[in-house]
Amino acid sequence: MNTIELKTPYLIFVGEETREGFAKTGLGIVEWRRSLCKGQISLEGGTIDLGLPSMTIKEAAEANVGSLIIGTASIGGNVPEAWMDTLVEALEQGIDIVAGVHNLLKDVPRLREAAAKSGARLVDIRIPPNNIPVSSGKKRTGRRLLTVGTDCAVGKKYTALAIERDMKSNGMNVDFRASGQTGIMIAGKGIPIDSVVTDFVSGAAELLSPNNDADHWDIIEGQGGIIHPGYAAVSMGLLIGSQPDAFVVCHEPTRSSIEGWDDFALPTIQEVIERTTQIGKLTNAAIRCVGVSINTSKLNPAERQNYLDDLSKEIGLPCVDPLKDGTQRIIDQLSSEFDIVK
Repeated sequence: MNTIELKTPYLIFVGEETREGFAKTGLGIVEWRRSLCKGQISLEGGTIDLGLPSMTIKEAAEANVGSLIIGTASIGGNVPEAWMDTLVEALEQGIDIVAGVHNLLKDVPRLREAAAKSGARLVDIRIPPNNIPVSSGKKRTGRRLLTVGTDCAVGKKYTALAIERDMKSNGMNVDFRASGQTGIMIAGKGIPIDSVVTDFVSGAAELLSPNNDADHWDIIEGQGGIIHPGYAAVSMGLLIGSQPDAFVVCHEPTRSSIEGWDDFALPTIQEVIERTTQIGKLTNAAIRCVGVSINTSKLNPAERQNYLDDLSKEIGLPCVDPLKDGTQRIIDQLSSEFDIVK
């Protein structure tokens, strides 16, 4: 797998972004690696607040910032011209630029020239390893749990990280497996699944969670949505190659349509469970859902617990907000389903 070593501390760049869903990279790094984050920087019109001190490039250089991390993940993923002056200034100050956008930093002439002059690095996260095989479909040793979603940016990465954290607290043998740019920045290794040529996506997923000990769990970060007009293909390939024994559905309850695709209604949790189970059986006939992860940040406290309780009764599985409640109920369900002795 690709292993990325980033210079710390970080300055998180959020450009002119106003939508939290498209600043998920920056928000995720701050949530899980706040100690490495020195500050944030935005451009005119940007309203995202990561809860970090605002800094100029000059201030960041004086504070010995090692990397400016592009913290946005817009549709398609590119490096807009409006960002260039700021990014070039950072490079001139010797600060590395780190990005998970599809348009590679090294392919932008101004950035490449500035980096060559200063010696700063252009670190492209979204470069998959070479020679990825076509999926074999052969069953691998060890156990796997995959997070899936009713949409993008609903908590698949956060849920996977929370489950790994809580399983470790239970003394279990477990690893988080990163499949997206933010997860890779957090974990330091992984495969950017959505940058892999389609024929090899499931093969990449097999590399991401290889053979392991019988009691070992890989908690695999999901991507996209299995019922998504733009990203279902990568979700399906990751599902087939991951061969998950278990999966957790992630959902944001205030949405009624796919974010960014307003003409497409958001699928129900039950629809996602059924579709994931149906497709997942291709490589693991015993696949099963063990819980639901809900991002309740937009629900008021009075309705939050009622929503979770009602949904749990309806689905027949534990429903939790991993950041507020932890994931112990899901781990208990997993332990019961798979006879795990903690």
